[in-house]
Amino acid sequence: MSAGHAPGMDGGAEAPAPVDIAIARVQSIYGSWRRDTPIAQRRADWDRLFAPPAPDLVTTRVVADGVDCVWFDAPAGDPARVVVYFHGGGYQLGSARSHGDLMARIALAARCRVLGVNYRLAPEARFPAALDDALAVYEWLLAQGVASRHIAFAGDSAGGGLAAAALLALRDRGRTLPAAAALLSAWTDLTAGGASYATRAAADPMHRRSMILATARAYLGPDGDAHDPRASPLFGALHGLPPLLLQVGDRETVLDDSVAFADKARAAGVSVQLEVYPRMIHVFQQFAELLPEARAAIAAIGQFLARAWDAAPAPGPGPGPGPRSAAASLPC
Repeated sequence: MSAGHAPGMDGGAEAPAPVDIAIARVQSIYGSWRRDTPIAQRRADWDRLFAPPAPDLVTTRVVADGVDCVWFDAPAGDPARVVVYFHGGGYQLGSARSHGDLMARIALAARCRVLGVNYRLAPEARFPAALDDALAVYEWLLAQGVASRHIAFAGDSAGGGLAAAALLALRDRGRTLPAAAALLSAWTDLTAGGASYATRAAADPMHRRSMILATARAYLGPDGDAHDPRASPLFGALHGLPPLLLQVGDRETVLDDSVAFADKARAAGVSVQLEVYPRMIHVFQQFAELLPEARAAIAAIGQFLARAWDAAPAPGPGPGPGPRSAAASLPC
């Protein structure tokens, strides 16, 4: 699908009322914070902002090589197929709770298991702690017997950038890569250098360039380099990656983080599907209970992942998929 069009959507000039409701929700949280609002309070507020996951899904806490994670198991899902999901939140906020509904919906759409990764957050754990956790979880899955061809990465905002950075790190280590990755409103450039930071400044109700740069500094710390591909995968070599799906809203200041990444990956020979959704905001997929565009986007993610898994090479001899976790049930 070409950039600028979303499946099943026609382009009206006026933002629909559901988008305004979603914006008001986010702005109510931002507006309640002050400079001295503790990070623990901000995280708790963010976790409460979004809808809880569907009650018919089974959620199970598991510790993957020291990293706290949550399984989301869809009814009639294939337990051999796993999406490793990295939540957004500027590397400071977010969890499997705030993104539980989105993870659950992806599990249903792709008929698979989703492993939500609660990677370590800044400022307590700065770069590259999140990347270290992402890589540890992937290696843990492989050690459990899950085949790489049955794994896909997904993530939104900072989590989308983290998913992309993890792919680059695994490739550079000579590891077998997952079958595909779905990147939602991915933050791939911590320098905020794309033209959309200016061209979408008035249209984006959530993210200004100054806020993006401050968030990057908080994650990187005083010694971090925003041009490091482990933090900003846009600046890395993008050859050898698996098929990619990038979804982004046309109103986002981070629009060019997806567009430029898609263009560079295509030029490196990667199969890329870029979907730009008119009128949509940052990680609009988190408002699926409100937005038909979000539900359409999640359905497209499920279709993309199913095609990628179906097209993956047949397995050679070796261990089969690992068993389901027997850990205690966790409400999300």
